[in-house]
Amino acid sequence: MADLKVFRRGTDGRDIEVRGSTVAQEKELQQRVEGSLEEMLGVRFLATKYPTGPWHRGEIDTLGLDENGVPVIIEFKRGRDSGVITQATSYLVWLLAHRHEFEALVRRRLGNEVVETIDWRRPRVICVAAEFSRHDRAAASLHQRSHRLDLVRYRVFGPDLLTLQLVETVPGFTASSSPVPAEPAGEVHAEPEAVAVPVEASQVEVPGRLQELYGELDEVLAAAGELEVVLLKHYIAYRRILNVASVVFRPGHGALLVYLRLGPDSVELEEGFTRDVRNVGHLGTGDLEVRIASSADLEKAVPLIRRAVMES
Repeated sequence: MADLKVFRRGTDGRDIEVRGSTVAQEKELQQRVEGSLEEMLGVRFLATKYPTGPWHRGEIDTLGLDENGVPVIIEFKRGRDSGVITQATSYLVWLLAHRHEFEALVRRRLGNEVVETIDWRRPRVICVAAEFSRHDRAAASLHQRSHRLDLVRYRVFGPDLLTLQLVETVPGFTASSSPVPAEPAGEVHAEPEAVAVPVEASQVEVPGRLQELYGELDEVLAAAGELEVVLLKHYIAYRRILNVASVVFRPGHGALLVYLRLGPDSVELEEGFTRDVRNVGHLGTGDLEVRIASSADLEKAVPLIRRAVMES
């Protein structure tokens, strides 16, 4: 596992290593992350310490919905705890069996329109802890079922600096269609078995006339950094902890629209090529739109793509 080293410039001009540590209490870590959940993990907050009922007899640390409309369970551990992965994925059983309860929570917190965008094909589990052993990472690899699993290592450097480092991600795969059991009425005596989530829409497909251009774009993104490729309902996301780029296809216009996680104010906008979409509704995530209709456009976009990846 790569270790993150932080250095501070001393009064003599030399860099001095700042030693990382853990929080005093797990609650402190949870509150700090929940307070900036979208900025840190790309997740919209829904609930904290959410009770899972009489069968599980537990509380999910944090429930949320990520930037791609995917349900998220987050579990926090102050130090190292080999049971965090098992605990978090056990709550996934609850989530799959209580889909309507989750949707009702989204409706109350975020509104009816957001409920319609929920993507149940591959729910996400995030474990945040001070350390993960090689055994934890090996165990994570066994979870390639119908959900995504992210292991995120945290460190605090003094009272003000908190770092999050993605150390392992297991993307899982989209579940095949299967009915979700209805929630039992009255007292629950036995928890239903884990089931596959129904596929509500096919993954986005690359239009034939844009396949060659998209292949060139994919090569550029792959060369820019180690990114996971996620095929969603309406776009393709390239991500680390957060989306770095979202690719939307416009075959009628013969172009790809790439939305980058870059501040439009830091870019010299060019009409017909780049656009500030902070206040414009669009598919995908990212505030800077780049229109790519040719290999020449792609070549011109390469510096912006590299910047987005480098700054992510």
